[in-house]
Amino acid sequence: MTDEYAAQVLGRPVPKDRVDALLETVPARDRETRPEALARAERQRRRWATQVVVIDELARRACAQRGPLRGAGNCATSHDGAAPEKRPITALPAERDVADLGSIVAVALAHSPAARALLDELEREQQIPEEAVYDYYDRNRDRFLTPAELTRGADPFHETSDLLPYAQVREGIIVELRRAAGRRAFFDWLDRARADVVYAPGYEHPGDPSHPDHEHRH
Repeated sequence: MTDEYAAQVLGRPVPKDRVDALLETVPARDRETRPEALARAERQRRRWATQVVVIDELARRACAQRGPLRGAGNCATSHDGAAPEKRPITALPAERDVADLGSIVAVALAHSPAARALLDELEREQQIPEEAVYDYYDRNRDRFLTPAELTRGADPFHETSDLLPYAQVREGIIVELRRAAGRRAFFDWLDRARADVVYAPGYEHPGDPSHPDHEHRH
């Protein structure tokens, strides 16, 4: 019954108490005082939290299908009924900038070991061709000026400007391109996986135009 679950993933219910548990860990960012505005903000916050919990559930299933992942710990099991991990947003790995991932995915990564493990695995799987690495180096010369050239304000695209040697920056470029490709793979996976999710009334995506107060705020 829809009184008991927020969503169904492949016919399996995701309990509403998992959404409630997440809402307790993420403070409201709206400061509305009017009752109708506060009620709307809370409805949207519940829908937003449902998306985070659903990503956690989908990632757990993906982990289970793939088997143990490096760094996944015990996230490859389903943890039936458990809420996403309670940890602050600032607990994300320092080397990963998640600001461009959108609030839903960023919070899912902060709270879900399975989502983090899946993203890490997808990044590791990406094969970056050498020509793509050199093309990035050649097209982004402004990022590879030598310190002396930066100091004098050189034009990075002038043929006489000195760049850091390709061999010196190659590994860093590979890491950056692999991370970007891994994120694209993660979003592609998520788009496909979400197709099998059915939401209970009041728990739809906050940007779903089928409910009257939808918004697409990331």
